Amino acid sequence: MATAAIFSSLRRRRSPSLDAFLAPVDLTEVTLVQTLAAISSELVSSFSNNVFFFQRRNSRSLIRKIEIFVVFLEYLRDSGSGSMSSLPSTAILCFKELYLLLYRSKIVLDYCAQSSKLWLLLQNHSISGHFHDLNQEISTLLDVFPINDVQLSDDVREQVELLQKQARKAKLYVDKGDENLRVRFFSFLNEFENGSIPNHVDLRLFFVERLGIRDAKSCRCEIEFLEEQIVNHEGDIEPTASVLNGFVAITRYCRFLLFGFEEDEVQLAFGNQKKPRKGLITREIADTFLTIPKDFCCPISLDLMRDPVIISTGQTYDRSSITRWMEEGHCTCPKTGQMLIHTRLVPNRALRNLIIQWCTAHGIPYDPPETTDASAESFAAALPIKAATEANRATASLLIQHLANGSKGAQTIAAREIRLLAKTGKENRAFIAEAGAIPHLRMLLSSSNPVAQENSVTAMLNLSIYDKNKSRIMDEEGCLRSIVEVLRLGLTTEARENAAATLFSLSAVHDYKKRIADEGGAVEALAGLLRVGTPRGKKDAVTALFNLSTHTENCARMIEARAVTALVGALGNEGVAEEAAGALALIVRQPIGAEAVGKEEMAVAGLVAMMRCGTPRGKENAVAALLELCRSGGSAATERVLKAPSLAGLLQTLLFTGTKRARRKAASLARVFQRCENPPLHFGGLGVGYAFAGNSTTNRDSSFANDVSVPMSISVPVL
Repeated sequence: MATAAIFSSLRRRRSPSLDAFLAPVDLTEVTLVQTLAAISSELVSSFSNNVFFFQRRNSRSLIRKIEIFVVFLEYLRDSGSGSMSSLPSTAILCFKELYLLLYRSKIVLDYCAQSSKLWLLLQNHSISGHFHDLNQEISTLLDVFPINDVQLSDDVREQVELLQKQARKAKLYVDKGDENLRVRFFSFLNEFENGSIPNHVDLRLFFVERLGIRDAKSCRCEIEFLEEQIVNHEGDIEPTASVLNGFVAITRYCRFLLFGFEEDEVQLAFGNQKKPRKGLITREIADTFLTIPKDFCCPISLDLMRDPVIISTGQTYDRSSITRWMEEGHCTCPKTGQMLIHTRLVPNRALRNLIIQWCTAHGIPYDPPETTDASAESFAAALPIKAATEANRATASLLIQHLANGSKGAQTIAAREIRLLAKTGKENRAFIAEAGAIPHLRMLLSSSNPVAQENSVTAMLNLSIYDKNKSRIMDEEGCLRSIVEVLRLGLTTEARENAAATLFSLSAVHDYKKRIADEGGAVEALAGLLRVGTPRGKKDAVTALFNLSTHTENCARMIEARAVTALVGALGNEGVAEEAAGALALIVRQPIGAEAVGKEEMAVAGLVAMMRCGTPRGKENAVAALLELCRSGGSAATERVLKAPSLAGLLQTLLFTGTKRARRKAASLARVFQRCENPPLHFGGLGVGYAFAGNSTTNRDSSFANDVSVPMSISVPVL
């Protein structure tokens, strides 16, 4: 076989890494040998004393082979440049290949030395295969190397030839002890999969005695490493991400079963330092906490979509939510307000596939819809296995026991872990609440420990996203009051913000909106947060106030609590202006609301400014608010609106460029102008725009007064 063909074959056998092209092509023969000798010596000194927990035999065998290369290369280096200048070209090519081989050897040895024990155990066959590949490359390299054309001492030549023979005979080696441990780990997975919990003694023997994982910190590091692999490999991983999720859940269960909370309590005594949030308006509390992408949440239920479908307007909803909406007699799109041309639902398979991939990558249980769709089988392989759910259920039971009877430090850690479990799907939220977590979390809401309070209110928020848990929270005596107290007097900014988000989540149930507004200090605190909170806090507050404003009986309470003033002030804040205008559009439907808004000096100016430079939905809400202000606020309010500078031109623009609902509202406001007896209020060419939009408003002009709420796009955060 030609030399070039040999090395071409050798390269093809390597993994396709960019680092595989780092051969030192520009070095002289002398420098190349010196470099190889230094690299080989460094590898031997770095790993000879390393105690490899797994792959011990393969690692030691590779290091011994590199030791022989050290002897060989140091002999050439020390023999002088004269002998190296006469090296044949084939030898130089082999040395360049050796550079790459040593580089790959370092990667594999580093991997075995630094990876988590559980990960190495699960990758046992694959890593053994990498060692075997390296041995085969060494064999090929030595077969090609022209050893007879290089001046060597007898003892060095003998060692190289012996290495050549050994490399030819070497076979793939998989340690039987390591393999038995791997099989045992899978047996625990099978036990959870079958609905039983492995024996406490067996788990201790495996994790503590066999793997040497002897404390909570080590166990947590194992969990974090496995989770990192799931995310980094983006589904291209073996075992599959769904199986790894099961192992993560089992290891988390063992962390609390075997090691309790002692180490974490010591850490808490010195404070809990958080990483800074990535963004100002994110729904995260720390970098490690996960937010469901907004596009993956149903605009109606605000939860992760299980079966996304497309309706006639092009909007996507969860099938169960939009079906219920239609069955209630609605014939419009909940998000845009457009009339539905037909009621046919088209599966959004592309989005559904993205949701499944995202859930798999982040370890989030995904509940498949009951369907006979032929594509369902193709998705099944990506779904998390039952073992993860059962292990999480067992973990939740342990955590709730510590919430009830543990020390203050243990309660704080338990609340944090419940918070993390509750962010990963409705099934977890359901069994956590069913196991009795809510009463104990309520007690922690009044804790003097800021970390405990923040974790408990955030856990309550995550639990509340599941509809059935809303009633559990509201029916728990004193729970609503405690959430409001955190909103008013919370010990951290995050706790107050998450309390506001919890009220928004709970107020999704119409019957609870009045109860929340009537709870002493709730609306006042939301208004205060909207005025002086962080950008994220203002977002949480305005969404909660918007939801409360959809209940007609809350209008007087919001006026009394100065929420109207706060909403008017928020019109100038780009981050919350859209929701603020939507809430005002609801409030001004009632005469007392219109009167209160009319008294706000900056209300009309703020709404007009939004019509000029707001978002399409913001412009829509602003013109709706101005229209209702004219209808409900009497002549004085109408006059204030009609005298607003530049309003005529903005209406003209909106009639042609706004959303369908915005055009309808602009046309209705134009009608108000046309009916006014004062000629200057006809605004010249405005009638042309009105005539353009008039056909679509003939029978629907008054529909706004009967709307349940202004269409909004708001989702509940998962923290």
